[in-house]
Amino acid sequence: MAEPFDEAPVPETGRALPTEILGLRSTIDNIDAALVHLLAERFRATQRVGELKATEGLPPADPQRDRQQIDRLKAIASGAGLDPEFAEQFRHFIVSEVIRRHERIAAEHAAAGRAEDVPPLDTYS
Repeated sequence: MAEPFDEAPVPETGRALPTEILGLRSTIDNIDAALVHLLAERFRATQRVGELKATEGLPPADPQRDRQQIDRLKAIASGAGLDPEFAEQFRHFIVSEVIRRHERIAAEHAAAGRAEDVPPLDTYS
């Protein structure tokens, strides 16, 4: 059976898009929005971790937790049919943003005159 098409033509081809593509694009848009909201929530949590570690004098890094998180996410990715290496790269991308934010928190603490009381922030939270 022929696929129903949307009425609006695609500029590059002049052909209309199949309805299924339009539906899938809508699903993709919804997933992208959910991912952005989830990342925002994650960054709120890691920001608080950075603040607490800075004010409580906790060790700045936990390499054991970092390794556990990488292993855990790779296992989850594998079980979900996603390339585990991609999951590790994605995590690295996110942690890079956490590092940038933690550097900003440390700078704010330093500007407030508390630099000598604040250990470097945990980039592995």
